[in-house]
Amino acid sequence: MRPIAFISALLCCLLLPAAAHAAGPRRTDLPIDVDAASSEIDTKNNQLLFRDVTITQGDVQVRAQQANATGLDFENSEWVFRGDVRIKVDGGSLSSDEARVSFAQNRISRAVITGSPAAFEQTLENGDQARGRAGTIEYDFSDSTVRLRQDAYLTDGHNDIRGETLVYSIADQRVLANAEEQGSERVHITINPRSVEEAQKKQEEQKKEEAKTPPPGAAPDGER
Repeated sequence: MRPIAFISALLCCLLLPAAAHAAGPRRTDLPIDVDAASSEIDTKNNQLLFRDVTITQGDVQVRAQQANATGLDFENSEWVFRGDVRIKVDGGSLSSDEARVSFAQNRISRAVITGSPAAFEQTLENGDQARGRAGTIEYDFSDSTVRLRQDAYLTDGHNDIRGETLVYSIADQRVLANAEEQGSERVHITINPRSVEEAQKKQEEQKKEEAKTPPPGAAPDGER
């Protein structure tokens, strides 16, 4: 995503429907792998404790120094991760001091991370980094949206948006800031004029290059 597109998203504050993903195996069909340095199982109380743990399902991964769970039932359970929590999701990553991860129907369905602050980042199509931070970040795996609450902040490295609650679509790289979720706060956007000019210039140069490129199947000038 070009910087100018991210800027437009900040100004419009629109969250568009998530783009369709390429067809592939459903995550519910993929195995859930639990890897840990050590584990303690309390069968009487159905309590599990893992240290230096990594849980992986497809391209989703959760890592932490410690995890507590009530059994290995992934049909409907909640795990609590603590200590240097790192969550890898489709197109981005989250980090925090603590995370509560919900499993439903044999897949990771939702993660709520808290920290001082909790953080999110995504590499944009142009190579820049979109970053966000807040007191609490909720990630919904079904539609790849990140909800940042409590002093929320998002940036594409050039331009910033702040509010009490911001919702970011990883798939569309779009931002939603609903007025009713801001409480007494207001949404504040900082636009760097230089970055806008640079983005526009870059887009113009790219259009010129595309105009020079013949369409697929077209014969070179010398062969016409």
